[in-house]
Amino acid sequence: MSDQEFDLLDELYFVQPYAFLQETLGWEDKQLLDTLTSLVEKGWVKCFTEPDQECFEAIDLQEIGKGLLYLATKKGLMAHTTL
Repeated sequence: MSDQEFDLLDELYFVQPYAFLQETLGWEDKQLLDTLTSLVEKGWVKCFTEPDQECFEAIDLQEIGKGLLYLATKKGLMAHTTL
């Protein structure tokens, strides 16, 4: 796990919108979207369109990632806390 992935997972113990993550971490869009994409591909983060509406289909985060909400999965939390 990269330092960026660790820092991002640290913010995802609760459902968080993209804007909160960007403001909290202070990252540029590309860095945040690339890291989110990596974590989603690993199964460590899941995406939501609404706080209770999880996205189950494949999503292009580079295209619509700024409008989504994010939450660490159980697998992601386990990876985050075992380091």
